Amino acid sequence: MARGADATSTRPGSSGTEGFDRNLLRALENTSISVLYQDRDFRYLWSKNVPSVWKNVPLPGTTDADLFPEQEAERLNEAKQLVVETGEQARIEIKLRAEDGFRWFEMWIDPDRDEAGTIAGIVTTAVEITEQKRREQTLRALLREVSHRSKNLLAIIQSIATQTGRYSGTVGDFLVRFRGRLQSLAASQDLVTSSNWRGADLHELIAGQVVRFCADPVRNVRLEGTNPYLNPNAALHVGLALHELAVNSVSYGALSRGDGVVTISATTADRDDRSVLELVWREQSHAKPDLSGGRRFGSVALEKVVPASLNGTASLSTDDGGLTYRLTIPAENFELD
Repeated sequence: MARGADATSTRPGSSGTEGFDRNLLRALENTSISVLYQDRDFRYLWSKNVPSVWKNVPLPGTTDADLFPEQEAERLNEAKQLVVETGEQARIEIKLRAEDGFRWFEMWIDPDRDEAGTIAGIVTTAVEITEQKRREQTLRALLREVSHRSKNLLAIIQSIATQTGRYSGTVGDFLVRFRGRLQSLAASQDLVTSSNWRGADLHELIAGQVVRFCADPVRNVRLEGTNPYLNPNAALHVGLALHELAVNSVSYGALSRGDGVVTISATTADRDDRSVLELVWREQSHAKPDLSGGRRFGSVALEKVVPASLNGTASLSTDDGGLTYRLTIPAENFELD
């Protein structure tokens, strides 16, 4: 539909253009475009391809009040009044409630002038933009989620840096430990990102954080119990705990020997009227585990940082024969298939 001064030449019934108009308007049925024509009093004279979500078909003589909800009808009327007063095109978006939510339409409102240049009516072209709006809303939601998770991740990194510095004797020692913990965090974050921010399952975390330290993973690591799916926050912190346990084990414990065995079990239980996941790391070693000595970051992370971040509890016990770590994770941090 032509706009401005040319709009009158393509109105149905104009001399010599009936076939063109007929086929042009028929073509609209293959699109999401609607065309409507009103006189100067904003009474509809004709319309084509009107969506079913609109309240009524704009029969001759009806107005926007008969077609749209009150608020949207008032907005359209104001825009059309401005077009008549200024002779300039107006653009407006309206939102209509439908069974599946809301439907959005972008409308161009043009003056239709007669041969003398007088405004004879209003031509409205409406295009449905619902999918575009939904994509925009989804993108905004994703950006907010990325911002939120980025802040959480930066907070975790800051905490790791602070605690690592507190328990490092030299700058070189700090850099080695901090680099390893960042790599652990990055590995867990990769799993979370690849799942579209849903999280990661326990066995995936073990593969990324523990198996790489094993000479023979099939022999060195035994998995028992269930394989819970951890939410993003739990995945990052459980991954950090596994990293600390694996580094200690490969330095002083079972994984420092080719025939050493680490058993990792995950079972569900009811504690204090709530469901929890009990994650247990067990290993045997010929030497006394070094993690029990001093308040190193490893033990602080395992006993304080990780359980606090999950609203859970943890215990770390060592003896001359090995090490046992128990982490209790509340149900809001995981789900089972």
